[in-house]
Amino acid sequence: MKKILISICSLVFVATILTSCREKKSTGEKVEDAVEEVGESVEEGAEEIKDEIDDATDEN
Repeated sequence: MKKILISICSLVFVATILTSCREKKSTGEKVEDAVEEVGESVEEGAEEIKDEIDDATDEN
């Protein structure tokens, strides 16, 4: 009985620690991350367009 109680308490303790240690971001950090993602998407799109233009001009 003692081992079961210790196991349950340990499980609750570990679950509490894992859920309470999440990183909380401020609004400014969230905005900064979103701006970076948009910038990366634009760069990728521009590279894809450049590649398509290069492919089209190579064929002629």
